[in-house]
Amino acid sequence: MPLTDRLPKLPPRRIDAVVIGASAGGLQALGVVLGGLPSGFRMPIAVVIHVPEGQASKLAAIFQARLKLHVMEAEDKAPLMPGTLYFASPGYHLLIEQDRTLSLSQEERVHYSRPSIDVLFESAADVFGEHLCGVLLTGANEDGATGLRAIHRAGGLTVVQDPEEALVSTMPEAALELFIPDFVLPVKGIHTLLVELERNNA
Repeated sequence: MPLTDRLPKLPPRRIDAVVIGASAGGLQALGVVLGGLPSGFRMPIAVVIHVPEGQASKLAAIFQARLKLHVMEAEDKAPLMPGTLYFASPGYHLLIEQDRTLSLSQEERVHYSRPSIDVLFESAADVFGEHLCGVLLTGANEDGATGLRAIHRAGGLTVVQDPEEALVSTMPEAALELFIPDFVLPVKGIHTLLVELERNNA
């Protein structure tokens, strides 16, 4: 049976942006989630992966070589553009402002992390409300759980990687302890879901 036949019916609403958070094991998981997205994929995607501070990130270059999307490291004041994948910079929180531009901050760490998944998710929930999709993947701490709940409370679509599949289950399990998300899926299922959301936006 195709995976889409096992998914609950998708909500009848437009999704304007996707935010994704991950930590330990996140590169592999993100590669499956985003791999093979078509060049015409329009939803902007902002990603926080916990990376060490004090050194340049190679995430944008790595994923640009693998994907058909335009990929870049997030820049302060840059507009959130369709069909673009943004990675948070090491040592900076990534936020989305009400005018749908990106903002970088060096405020205090959240769950010992900067960038923090919670910070991105909460700011995006304030901007996009029900037109946001939040995805929380594998990771070794609780960052992202309260942010994903904020997306849920704002009416957005919430997705958690199946903890049984995650390389490190702490992060998805922390979210599941707080609320019941719309979807708990393996990474291949999350990929399929994004494709279906894009199709529904057409």
